[in-house]
Formats: sequence, structure tokens, C-alpha cells
Amino acid sequence: MPVTSLGTVVAENAIRFLGHDTHHHDEPHLVYVVTGSACLLADGEEWRLGRQEALWLAPRVPHALRIEPGGMALGPTLTPDDLPRRRVQPLGVVPAITEVMTTALGAAPGTTAEVEPFRRALGRVLRGISRQYFPVVLPTHPVVRALAREALRTPSATLEDLAARHRMSPRQVQRVVLDETGLPFTRWRNRARMNAAVEHILGGGELTAAARAAGYATRTGLLRALSRESGIPVGALTADAVGALGGR
Repeated sequence: MPVTSLGTVVAENAIRFLGHDTHHHDEPHLVYVVTGSACLLADGEEWRLGRQEALWLAPRVPHALRIEPGGMALGPTLTPDDLPRRRVQPLGVVPAITEVMTTALGAAPGTTAEVEPFRRALGRVLRGISRQYFPVVLPTHPVVRALAREALRTPSATLEDLAARHRMSPRQVQRVVLDETGLPFTRWRNRARMNAAVEHILGGGELTAAARAAGYATRTGLLRALSRESGIPVGALTADAVGALGGR
């Protein structure tokens, strides 16, 4: 099956692909798993994606994709202005992205002109969810930066476990994170996790799914955390999370 994307139409118009070796694109790029699961190696890190999960890549990020047997993924390139906040930005399950991708599969665009509306639609979705609701930055210290990324991928891991795996003491990690981000480690991690939840909510996701995507055990736990950090009452978030978070 030919390898292509929503931004590059081939004669067979097969916008789905089975995987590819390491390469990069000059434009921003989205990897979206339609069915099954996939493993993406990007910038030297491994990311595992399940059904309907997406990951957003900046231009010229080297990456390779392996799709498990029976799975299928889409790889649309985006317009140059649709840039992620960081070189590799996992998005989880975003219903609005799923809607665009499902429509694209059904429409089977056969020309560049037919593809363009789907690229624009994806851009609108991504721009709508990409702003950080709670500003956070990654530490610049190389070991702590790697630890911080792992902390977001494995929300159940404790600081002590993470520090031990990266051969640092918890106190060292705390000091570097505070010095370089202005936040204690726990608050930094919580704000980053809540950003993932807000992205999911603004993309049309349910609160329970947003909590799960961000590593919270329950919807109530997420709502309380969002309320503490944002000052928005839990009742307002429960009644209309998108409106309360400024998504309309």
C-alpha cells in the first residue's frame, strides 16, 4: 500500500499507510491511528499510540512508525503555520480530530484541491486546542528534561521512582525544576497534566475521557484539580467545561 498523506495525493489516493522508516517532513505533521496500535520513534524517544490517538510533529523531526498487524494510521502533513508547542506533542484521543479523519477516509479525496479542506479543518482543530491553558515550560537540564517527559508519559510514577531511574536524588530534581520552571515539581506536573485534559475537552472530549487521558483516576479528581488551579468553580466546569475554559 503506498505511503502518502492528506497533503500529498498519489494516483491510488491511499492516505492510509502501514508504517515507514526514519524520515522527516518540511511541514508540520500529524500521526493518527485509525485502528489497532502503533509505535512511533521520534527525536530518539518512543511513543505508543492506540486507536484514535494522535501525535503532532514539528517540521523536520526525524521519525519512524511501526503499525501493529491489523492496524492502520493516517499521516497528514499540515500547513506551515500549524506548529505544535514543542517538537513532539502527544495529543491523545481528540474527538474533533477523529471526526475530520473519519470524514476524510469516507470522502477519499483524489486531488490536491479536494485534500485542502481537510488540511484546513485539521489546522482549525489543532489551533483551537494547542494553546497552553496553564503556562509550563520543560526544564533545560538534559537529565531532568528527560525525567520530566517521562513523568508526563507515566503519571503513576512517583518522583522517587523517576529520580532513581535517572540517577538523581529527588531533592536534586526538585531544585532544578523549581530553578528552571519557577514551579515545584508536583505543581509543574499537575499543570502539564491539566493542559492535556484541557486540550482533550476543547477538542470535544468528555470529562471522564479527559481525566483518563491526563492520568487522573476519576473525573471528580480532574475537576477539583482544574478548579483549584484556575479558580473556576467545579459546578461551572461540570455544567459546561468548554464554555468555562473559554473554548467558545
